[in-house]
Amino acid sequence: MTSQPLPISTTETTTTTSSSTTTALTLSSLRTFLTRLFSSLRTTLSHRRPWLELVDRTAFSRPLSLSDASTRVRKNYSYFKVNYLTILAIVLAFSLLSHPFSLLTLLSLVAAWLGLYAFRPSDQPLVVLGRTMSNREVLGILVMVTVIVVFLTSVGSLIITAVLVGVGIVCVHGAFRDPEDLFMDDQEIAGSTGLFSFIGGPSVGSNVMPLV
Repeated sequence: MTSQPLPISTTETTTTTSSSTTTALTLSSLRTFLTRLFSSLRTTLSHRRPWLELVDRTAFSRPLSLSDASTRVRKNYSYFKVNYLTILAIVLAFSLLSHPFSLLTLLSLVAAWLGLYAFRPSDQPLVVLGRTMSNREVLGILVMVTVIVVFLTSVGSLIITAVLVGVGIVCVHGAFRDPEDLFMDDQEIAGSTGLFSFIGGPSVGSNVMPLV
């Protein structure tokens, strides 16, 4: 009497393989996103003006009037846009680094958006306490948590204060920096080279929608 081989269940193997594939796709999407982000940052920073030109002492003078100051700010912003954005980012980064708890809170919020919405595969719904959450419910919860974190904790006040300080520095510099010696390039690079131009490309995650 010959024994028959027992049937082998492949459910666990299939689940493990599917989970590994999903994780690999998520990591690939994240790598693509980060690559495009850093590429966009490098492209944007390559268009900054020389810092010595920004702080040239001989070009500073008191504006004749409020209208003159406003005109100077507008012209200087058009010319030193990337430098000004860099200054704003430095002020914001310094403020966050000097408040580790706020920085950790903000990083956790960003991680939640990336992990639970932007790069979460559409075939893997979020399950909380045995209840399957739809994408709309996940988005609503994330928006609510973001509003609470930004407006009802010290994170929001810290960010607003840092932005106001950065904008104040930019406005003061723009008002006292005489733009008469500045000349805009006659030929601008075609296409979008802005800081967030990487968003407009193809979606890198199942839930990321390109801007129209």
